[in-house]
Amino acid sequence: MYTKQALRELGISGSLSEADRRSLDEDGFFIAEGVLTDDQCAAMAAAFDKLAAVEGDQGGHEVHIEPNAQRVSNIFSKTDAFDACLAIAPMLLASHYLLGEFKLHGSNLREPQPDGGQQDLHADVPKKFDDDWWVCNGIIAFDDITLDNGPPRVVPGSHKWQPMNVAYVNIHDWEPTPLTPEEAARVPADLSAPYPGEVIATAPKGSLIVINSSLWHGGTTNRSGARRRVLHLTYTRRDLPQQFVYRSAVTADLYTRMSPAQRFLMDIEELPKGATAMTQSAGRNSGSEWWSPPARAD
Repeated sequence: MYTKQALRELGISGSLSEADRRSLDEDGFFIAEGVLTDDQCAAMAAAFDKLAAVEGDQGGHEVHIEPNAQRVSNIFSKTDAFDACLAIAPMLLASHYLLGEFKLHGSNLREPQPDGGQQDLHADVPKKFDDDWWVCNGIIAFDDITLDNGPPRVVPGSHKWQPMNVAYVNIHDWEPTPLTPEEAARVPADLSAPYPGEVIATAPKGSLIVINSSLWHGGTTNRSGARRRVLHLTYTRRDLPQQFVYRSAVTADLYTRMSPAQRFLMDIEELPKGATAMTQSAGRNSGSEWWSPPARAD
């Protein structure tokens, strides 16, 4: 199977709208409203709360525990409540447009806690040359994303700039090169401060914010304390590693309920022998190695 065939089997054909494609090319992101119904948002928000209550402060441990934000990872092995998110046409079309042959990269629920959620400005992945796109990030909103409940901030056009403050685990075989004076001048002295020209991305529940993961972006503080539950659904090129290796945790239930096309896009086309219950992968945690290289023992 290949990506275009998989999308056709999911009933998705054609391409992005001209407006969305232009926004993704020029600004590095776009917003699509109404990809989920109110009822779907309510059901997914409830499922979010149920998983978060079980995992507590260890939520997201398979990938990244974030202080002051509730996270849950590897969600499709834990519940079928979010399966509809795997068939959102603008997300899949954008990933195909940016990446060509692609697969699921990560699936992380996230909610900034009151007075929490602030992130330093960063790009999720590096690039080796202009338009070398590695990951497409979709933020699927189960609650309204407002100006004061921790919305994401993005710097339009910055996907065309140099990679900046990339999480260490996402670097892979990329080797940074010295910055030119122009590139160095772009790097802010305070990564948590507002950046000139940044946009605060707000959207009603049921919306999708698609971000080229090379774009400079970050979460902001939930000043109001209002709920802001989202799913970060990411796709990557098929030649690159997944953030979470789904084959390591696939369950018989997950494998059975996914169609052949969905298995292809999740990269779980073969059911591991003895897969009857979720198995934990080694994963990662919230230690310093997330954003910087692990300390070396001398």
